[in-house]
Amino acid sequence: MITKMIDYQDGDTQLEGYLAYNEASAPLPAVLVAHDWSGRREFACKAAERVAAMGYAGFALDMYGKGIYGRDGDTEGNAALMNPYASDRVLLRRRINAALSAVRIFSQVDAARIAAMGYCFGGMCVLELARSGANVAGVISIHGILAPGDAANEKISAKVLCLHGHDDPMVPPDQVLAFENEMTDAGVDWQIHVYGGTKHAFTNPAANNPDFGTVYKEIAEKRAYQSVANFLGELF
Repeated sequence: MITKMIDYQDGDTQLEGYLAYNEASAPLPAVLVAHDWSGRREFACKAAERVAAMGYAGFALDMYGKGIYGRDGDTEGNAALMNPYASDRVLLRRRINAALSAVRIFSQVDAARIAAMGYCFGGMCVLELARSGANVAGVISIHGILAPGDAANEKISAKVLCLHGHDDPMVPPDQVLAFENEMTDAGVDWQIHVYGGTKHAFTNPAANNPDFGTVYKEIAEKRAYQSVANFLGELF
């Protein structure tokens, strides 16, 4: 597996992504990986490597800026990093579309075959990528925030998969139903897989705050990644 750090830009903001892939004779389908609210740290980079092990190019993108990171367990600090984007979906869409534009020109990537997946805040990001009308084959939200923001939706062409814990306090059932109605009204090919007895951040072993609602759950993680593999296989 080959891994490398990649600098790219959104306007005047310098960003740093992490590319992982296995050498191939032809350009590979690519999967953008959007990080959780703590930034493009080891968890997102390992997810890009997991994608590369499936036979794709994985690109852990950067929503915050080069060298800007939060910390595990720092809810106030991580929220301060995330909130400017969560409250301004136009800014969020521009930032994640900058990653899409960067990936399209990589020599290792087939620009016509790109998907995106994201965790928690990153789930929100990839859903906004789809809502922006971006030309991607599909997006996967993994314990992501489903509620839309202040930006009007464009025509959604991407297929959508959401992997959700039923007991996630940040995404209650009424938010899930509203999202289902939003996607149905938009004519989207969508799926939601809901895991019982499962809270927020269930794929992250560092999630260890039951009072906050973030709890790792191994069986839900395994089921989720099987669904990721199936979905990407269908797309590519």
